[in-house]
Amino acid sequence: MEADSMAAAGKTALNGSADGAAAASGKAVPSLRSIIQPCALFHPEQLDPRVAELIYWRDPKKSGAVLGSALVMLFSLAFFSVISVFSYTALMVLFAAISFRIYKNIKQAVQKTQDGHPFKEFLAVDVSLPADNVHSAVDVLLSQLNSTLSYLQKIFLVEDLIDTCKFGCYLWVLTYIGAWLNGLTVIILLVIGLFSIPKAYEQNKTQVDQLLGQAQQQVNQVLEKIKAVIPIGGGNKEKDQ
Repeated sequence: MEADSMAAAGKTALNGSADGAAAASGKAVPSLRSIIQPCALFHPEQLDPRVAELIYWRDPKKSGAVLGSALVMLFSLAFFSVISVFSYTALMVLFAAISFRIYKNIKQAVQKTQDGHPFKEFLAVDVSLPADNVHSAVDVLLSQLNSTLSYLQKIFLVEDLIDTCKFGCYLWVLTYIGAWLNGLTVIILLVIGLFSIPKAYEQNKTQVDQLLGQAQQQVNQVLEKIKAVIPIGGGNKEKDQ
């Protein structure tokens, strides 16, 4: 029973607001909002099926190709400028496309076939952005931005001393991370984590939930002790009355 309660607490720590949003909407279909909620990464049903297929390695070849391409691009940015990486990458793609087009033209001329343009299937694809999806994305990002601004307002104006102190500790940890790593290195680590941590959690879900449950209980006990010592919140006011 104790292990079950710890596992439940661990799941609560991972679910966060993602489960709350899903419960409120009552829809099983993944929403755009789940994309920008980190907790949703640990719940494939809340993600776009294409995203879940990549980060959970349902197709190892496709996931490996995406991860490898992303890492090559990021490592290139570590040694060359953005303009250089973009220019060389575009030139390689352009050279490959021209070479393939010439090869197919020569092949058609030798075999005397009329297959047409080798990229005709891709030329027929509509690459325009759907207006509905763009509006939905803007609405979600705007809602997230407003929530973030409201949270920062409460933090920096010290609405709750405990929350502000916790945020200060996060910033203090970030100063050490910034001293050890630059922004690009952090992005590389995030990409590697994106393709490894959700899959590792899926394979070791029970053990991780138990450990998270224990950690969450310890944190809650420490916070309760701090709140009991520092006169903050309505509970202390009732005690004073």
